[in-house]
Amino acid sequence: MKKILCVVGGVSAESLNKKLALNIKEIGEDICDIEIYFPNKLPFFNKDLEKGLPDEVSFFKEKVRSCDGILFVTPEYDYTIPAVLKNAIEWGTRPLEDNVWNEKPAAIAGASTGMVGTARAQMALRQIMVEVNMLTFNRPQVLVGNAQEKFDKDGKLIDEKTRQKARELIVGLVSWIDRLS
Repeated sequence: MKKILCVVGGVSAESLNKKLALNIKEIGEDICDIEIYFPNKLPFFNKDLEKGLPDEVSFFKEKVRSCDGILFVTPEYDYTIPAVLKNAIEWGTRPLEDNVWNEKPAAIAGASTGMVGTARAQMALRQIMVEVNMLTFNRPQVLVGNAQEKFDKDGKLIDEKTRQKARELIVGLVSWIDRLS
C-alpha cells in the first residue's frame, strides 16, 4: 500500500483544511496509507541552521523521504499559501544538496469559505512545486468553496460531490505514483 504524507497548511483548531485532510484520510483508507503532518512545529527557516538541522526539521524531512507521495491540503491566505506551508517547503529544499521534494509525486486539495475555494493558493503552490521539481498530479482539482457548509458539526464531510472528488484525487495520485515508479 502506498504511503502518502498529507502536509496541512491549516493549523488552527477549527481549520477547514484540517477537517478536509482528516476526511480525505478516511475516504482513502482502502486505497493508501495517509499520514497527516502539521508543519507548525517547524522553526522559521534560517540559513544559519542548515549546518545543524533542528530535530523537527530532520524528522519532517525523513517523513517526506520515506513516503511515496505528498498531498498538500492548503487554505488560501491573501491569495497564496500560508506561511507555515511555505516554511515547510523551504526546509524541504535545504541544504540545497538535500532537496527531499525533488521528483516527489504530489497533489493538492484545499478548502475555503470563499466561492472559488483555494484556486489562487493552489496556483501559487503549483508554481513553487515547479521550482522544487515535484511531479504534480493535476486533476481532479479539489477546490472546496463555501466549505463551512460542507462539514457537519463533528467535522465530517457531508457533501457527496466533494467526497467523490477527494476520492478521485487519491485514486489518481496513487495511479500517478505507480506510473512514475
